[in-house]
Amino acid sequence: MALPVAGSGDVQDQFWPLPKFYFSVDIGDFQDLPFQEVSGLDVETEVIEYRHGNSPNHGTIKMPGLMKYGDVTLKKGVFADDNQFFDWISQINLNTYTRLTVVIRLLDETATERMTWTLTNAFPQKVTPTDMNSQSSEAGIETIVFSHEGMVQSV
Repeated sequence: MALPVAGSGDVQDQFWPLPKFYFSVDIGDFQDLPFQEVSGLDVETEVIEYRHGNSPNHGTIKMPGLMKYGDVTLKKGVFADDNQFFDWISQINLNTYTRLTVVIRLLDETATERMTWTLTNAFPQKVTPTDMNSQSSEAGIETIVFSHEGMVQSV
């Protein structure tokens, strides 16, 4: 990990966190899809607690267990004649759905990918169309949630 180093202003300018608003998403063969928000890139290790029968300690030993990956939620605006989310989830019939690779890239100000998350064996779990409210002037946003079997992060 690169840490800021004392020095002149031009040296310090190299050490700024990446903005989170510039990203791209690929789903299967569809490249650079326009999403408003991506969330749920969670990785968690289950904790196994164990205490053997003749332990003199009055507590448990904690060991790492299986990795768990969160479901990834993607949100985008609703457009006329765009039914892609519903088409994806409608193709699911038990376990016969062709799994997808989902690639999420965080970009810097020059559109260079700086971090990448690749979801393996992903499939749409849930699609939520926009809510409708006659007293609001907001854009319609639809949501798709992908479950997956693993995630690789690369820098």
